[in-house]
Amino acid sequence: MLPYIWGAMIIISVVFSVLNNTQEQLNAAVLDSAGEAVELVISMCGTVCLWSGIMEIADKSGVTKFVSKLLSPITGKLFPSLDKKGDAFRAINMNITANLFGLGNAATPLGIKAMQCLQKENVSSCASRDMIMLVILNTTSVQLIPTMILSLLQSAGCSDPSGIIPFTWAASVTGLVCGVISVMIFTKREGKLCTRR
Repeated sequence: MLPYIWGAMIIISVVFSVLNNTQEQLNAAVLDSAGEAVELVISMCGTVCLWSGIMEIADKSGVTKFVSKLLSPITGKLFPSLDKKGDAFRAINMNITANLFGLGNAATPLGIKAMQCLQKENVSSCASRDMIMLVILNTTSVQLIPTMILSLLQSAGCSDPSGIIPFTWAASVTGLVCGVISVMIFTKREGKLCTRR
């Protein structure tokens, strides 16, 4: 759907440019935007590499495994039907921990592995409560250090990029709480909404 939206926006822009005889301004805007995009990506690379390196050190030093163990009581409440010693539960804990530390590259394969484990245990023809909860936790993941946002702010010339961190925490925690509550409310109707295999 998104390619059609972008395609429509491009066509509309060209049509209005022709109607208003502003093709030169349109061409200049396209070229300038492309150049600015390249500059933004290059300027962000350094910051992203720095924080990714720090988070990788945290992962290799065992900090993420320690945090994963600390999270086990919480994830046990969110996923009460899972075996606490099973592969799915372990992958979910590691996925949440990787997201918490901003390790997006490490969090993705762990999330996929967790979802595959949950699918094996799923007896319904649609997503189980645990699968929905995992999607919510990934979508609203709370990050101790929001690397990408900090990189964008710094590349835009912000004098204090880290000033956004408390507000990011507040927004993500609020989204997380709302998402978890929504899952708990709406998945009570799972038996009525889904057909058994």
